[in-house]
Amino acid sequence: MALDAYDLPPLISGSLIRRYKRFLADVRLDTGETVIAHCPNSGSMKGCAVPGCPVWLSVSDNPRRKLKYTWELIKTPASMIGINTLVPNRLVRTAVESGQIPELAGYGTVRSEVTARKGTRLDLFLEAPGRRNCYVEIKNCTLVEQGLAQFPDAVTERGQKHLDELRHLVAAGHRGVIFYLIQRMDGQRFSPAAGIDPAYARKLSRAVESGVEIITRDVIIDLKQIRIHRSLPVML
Repeated sequence: MALDAYDLPPLISGSLIRRYKRFLADVRLDTGETVIAHCPNSGSMKGCAVPGCPVWLSVSDNPRRKLKYTWELIKTPASMIGINTLVPNRLVRTAVESGQIPELAGYGTVRSEVTARKGTRLDLFLEAPGRRNCYVEIKNCTLVEQGLAQFPDAVTERGQKHLDELRHLVAAGHRGVIFYLIQRMDGQRFSPAAGIDPAYARKLSRAVESGVEIITRDVIIDLKQIRIHRSLPVML
């Protein structure tokens, strides 16, 4: 069975000058022109916003857009990395619907952005007759150090809230799943980033003890597609 893939738009190449103000990046195109690109990643991007590295941008012809370019990929010495945080939700949903995530197979209905308890929104809701409803929160992971993929790359109160919500849903009789998509190719195992957000790491361990499930997948990236690949072992 072919791997599910996210098809990248046509890309132009350049090198990263700097990323700043969270959503902006200065890029020197291979033509010599310097442009400002939208950075679709609000995290710290630790280890994957390295000045001088090759980057690839998509180009929009929408006249309403303030910025014409969107930063999609970077190639660091360690790995090609996907920058766009919209990719994981799209890629994981497609893979779940086509039955290519065995841990989440067998559900007839898949819905996105479902409101759970107390108004918290989770990324996917799966249901099927005779099965427990399943809530899935998808996290984009781009931090890898010495083969260890880690999440988060900055303190995330929102992420902690999602873990609390999944625990409550499991206690109410549902399945609760946290899905880490590692948008790079050099991870060998996964762990919460306790050195960055110790509260998140503690809450993840507590959630797992309460029955919340962890799913990990890394990806294969080229200049045409980002494809779901393999699961990584989890270290808590």
